Amino acid sequence: MSIDAVRAYLKDYNKSDDIMIFQTSSATVELAAQTLGVVPARIAKTLSFKVNEHCVLVVVAGDVRIDNRLFKSFFNVKAKMLTADEVLIFTGHAIGGVCPFAVPDDVKIYTDISLKRFNTVFPACGSSNSAIELTCDELFTISKSLAWVDLCK
Repeated sequence: MSIDAVRAYLKDYNKSDDIMIFQTSSATVELAAQTLGVVPARIAKTLSFKVNEHCVLVVVAGDVRIDNRLFKSFFNVKAKMLTADEVLIFTGHAIGGVCPFAVPDDVKIYTDISLKRFNTVFPACGSSNSAIELTCDELFTISKSLAWVDLCK
């Protein structure tokens, strides 16, 4: 199960006990924000794209969208989101629980500056009813993000 892989991954950062499991779904930004009692923008949503036949994850604030022009300028390809089946194949996480933790080494991860306006944010933890509260620096480090990017509008 994906959440078990995330729990094992976060153990190396002494964060596995910080995973929150909910009785309700946190599969969407709105549901996660409602469950956590925070504004939707503080939900760190992980978006998955195909770039030159590889998977790229971009972690963004819950209230923003990818700017196609900025994406194409940065990656030199048009933004093409993965299908639900591709997300599971490439990341090991199903839609609703996709996160930047415990993914295969060939998955490239980037963190968007839209998150930096918050002290802490809440990414999922591999299931549709989990999350963890992290500072932006912790999220960047623990996710092994390659760079802070500015890809949203």
